[in-house]
Amino acid sequence: MSSSSAPATGPIHEAVAGLPLVDHHCHGVLAADPSPETFHSLITEGDVWPGSGISPFDSPVGVALRRHCAPLLDLPRHATATEYLARRAELGWREVNRRFIAAAGTDVFCVDTGYTPHRLTTPAELAGASGRPAAAAYEVVRLETIAEGVAGEGVEPDEYASAFVAATRDAVDERRAVAVKSVAAYRTGFDLDPSRPSDADVTEAARRWLAPAGTGGKADGAEEETGTPPRLNDPVLVRHLLWTAVDLGLPLQLHTGFGDNDIRMHRVDPTHLTDWLHRTSGTIAVLLLHCWPYQRQAAYLATVFEQVYLDVGLTLHHVGPVRARAILEEALEITPFRKLLYSSDAYGIPEFYQLGALAFRRGLAELLQDRVDADELSLPDARRIAAWTGRDNACRVYGLPR
Repeated sequence: MSSSSAPATGPIHEAVAGLPLVDHHCHGVLAADPSPETFHSLITEGDVWPGSGISPFDSPVGVALRRHCAPLLDLPRHATATEYLARRAELGWREVNRRFIAAAGTDVFCVDTGYTPHRLTTPAELAGASGRPAAAAYEVVRLETIAEGVAGEGVEPDEYASAFVAATRDAVDERRAVAVKSVAAYRTGFDLDPSRPSDADVTEAARRWLAPAGTGGKADGAEEETGTPPRLNDPVLVRHLLWTAVDLGLPLQLHTGFGDNDIRMHRVDPTHLTDWLHRTSGTIAVLLLHCWPYQRQAAYLATVFEQVYLDVGLTLHHVGPVRARAILEEALEITPFRKLLYSSDAYGIPEFYQLGALAFRRGLAELLQDRVDADELSLPDARRIAAWTGRDNACRVYGLPR
């Protein structure tokens, strides 16, 4: 990779740079000006320790923001964190959102709308901020949010299963959702019994979950709105949720790997899903999100199971453009080229739309161009792989217009 400030150039770099992206998993961004404390909390999956002298800006993602995002705020590269936040506040959230979302070059947004601890832009507002005439946005329904909503409204244990299924179908229909998503990784991990739970087992689990002593609970940090009781963390009900997704017939997105400290990392290795994937073969597409540090395990699953796909979203803006190539190379070591998708997993701050797209474009272009230069890949094949990964694979899986 070039050490100069200018990115490398070549026919693949040019093709990838001009590719309109489909961001198959993302979130809204703040519809207000964040305080410095809020901004700090949004650029890390970890805790923020006020008064410690440790700043989230002093991390790979913080350095990448100051290097690659500062120029879009009319600041010099490597502007200080103080300068960065001051300029952001001066421009205001609407202009900041417009600049960064437009810079990503994204045509289609598939938006998880199930996590809203802050006031966020709507999917339509995201598409509008892109400034692209053909931009479109679609919703992804988060299943745990639906389940907790059913519980919060009051339901008898023996009616929970049917009420959850009905509420999920209603949400999918009303929002014209293109997919559903589960954050089972945060709740139970994936080392679950792969079989479909019986009606009696679901009723008994619902009885335990809905009992007064089982309400409330600690929120997920970056994956759940604080104070939304009761928190779905019963293994039987999580299994029921995953099998409900199969019955719906829509693609299922699964958070895997990297997340905040509510995750038990050893339990979110996607290979724990192997037996469940055997049982659900021939049904729905399963999309493994983020994956780090398990991108190789996810690549294995995408290679041996027809229905499995993956991305390395979230990871790319945290490692930045310097390491994006390495992550993408590992994801593509054995993955069929029709199985890797692009996502930013941007949430809260629009910088992650621009930074995720930049890291993806640069990393993918570098590895493909080097293979072309080494005569390991033809130029037409490289262009085709770039288009598949950045756009076409998502359009095919979600049934989006091309």
